[in-house]
Amino acid sequence: MLLPVIMAGGSGSRLWPLSRQLNPKQFLAVTDEKYSMLQSTILRLQGLDVALPRLICNEEHRFLAAEQLRQLDMEEANILLEPVGRNTAPAIALAALTAVEQDDDPIMLVLAADHLIHDVDAFQLSIKAALPQAEAGKLVTFGIVPSKPEIGYGYIEQGDALEQGGFEVSRFVEKPDLETAQEYLSSGSYYWNSGMFMFRASRYLQELEAFSPDILNTCRDALKGSSQDMHFTRVDDAIFSTCPADSIDYAVMEKTADAVMVPLDAGWSDIGAWSALWEVSEKNGDGNVLKGDVIQHDSNNCYIHADSSLVTAVGVDDLVIVQTLDAVLVAHKDKVQEVKKIVEQISSDGRHEHMNHREVYRPWGEYDSIDYGERYKVKRITVKPGAKLSVQMHHHRAEHWVVVNGTAKVTNGEETYLVSENESTYIPIGQVHALENPGVIPLELIEVQSGTYLDEDDIFRFEDRYGRASESGEG
Repeated sequence: MLLPVIMAGGSGSRLWPLSRQLNPKQFLAVTDEKYSMLQSTILRLQGLDVALPRLICNEEHRFLAAEQLRQLDMEEANILLEPVGRNTAPAIALAALTAVEQDDDPIMLVLAADHLIHDVDAFQLSIKAALPQAEAGKLVTFGIVPSKPEIGYGYIEQGDALEQGGFEVSRFVEKPDLETAQEYLSSGSYYWNSGMFMFRASRYLQELEAFSPDILNTCRDALKGSSQDMHFTRVDDAIFSTCPADSIDYAVMEKTADAVMVPLDAGWSDIGAWSALWEVSEKNGDGNVLKGDVIQHDSNNCYIHADSSLVTAVGVDDLVIVQTLDAVLVAHKDKVQEVKKIVEQISSDGRHEHMNHREVYRPWGEYDSIDYGERYKVKRITVKPGAKLSVQMHHHRAEHWVVVNGTAKVTNGEETYLVSENESTYIPIGQVHALENPGVIPLELIEVQSGTYLDEDDIFRFEDRYGRASESGEG
């Protein structure tokens, strides 16, 4: 039985403004109407003999990951939390160490959560073709059959063919210039480096110990100091933060004598930029991809996404136009790799549009910041049935709550009482309080904050059922 190890870290900044630091592309339904990229990654394994997936994600994304697993009835799956990103070699080391300890040294199938694969049957055939090599102790990487001279990917040069299928790896090649990429394509012996792997957990650890022992030792020590919180495994923050940051390619695959490449021709893309999303999406007769409420005239080869209002385009070509509740992006398709520069500028200016959407998801529900001014903020809050926000207080703001649907159970200082539809309550500055939905339908309320400081870090938690006592953030 294969153990899927799914790497769900990263910020996806080049798909801003849809992708945000606290809600990145792997958790968004950017290539599917129903499922996120993470969920699609898991679902394409159906039909294979696989165990529950093991996710690796950032601490700040843990509730997003857990909720999306719950939606697939996989809430029992373990989620390894990285306190800081240290690239793929340490992340996979954490998964391999826990697999050897807990899962009887399985063969791991390492996948990224943000890849698109059109042909699931072809994908599964390549997985099955790689199994004999992994069982024989090889470290398998999947090489994408190239469809064009791509300069944004690394390449793998195939070596001699192997009896059990696949090829020896002759060498890994860095991202080439266009002329070199054209030569690679013409030769027929080069493949795009997909970043997907298969190997037995212990074999990866053996090779990591041989070539990057400092990574292995640090990850081993970080796991010794780990703690279990529901289905989350938290490694020791202080120790893991000292781990060298390195990719699996540099740390192991380029150095091992047992690297094997299995071709994969399944309509693969890593959706690394808006242009890639335009390429893989269904287009109309003018070459446009239109999402949401869009009207266009005399425009060609554009990607236009309307999230919450009408977007119109007249006489434009080769543009990416993306509208969300709080931001609009207009970019030429040839320049979309530079969207991350805009994200960097937003961050350096002290703004918040790179962090999260106006709608923010929490383990208890969600809120939408619908209006704000210098000394006030208005939110629409939805609390799931049976859920409860933390027992908390604010130093700089008071809050007025108006219930519009359902019934709220409110703790306000020493009092606890119910607030029904069309009723309201007031939480003074410095008052210890909590909000709970005791009912069986979602609780919806309008919250009006007023005070001298209204950012989300003005919160002190006394009690929290989601393990967030030391964190900032609403609820």
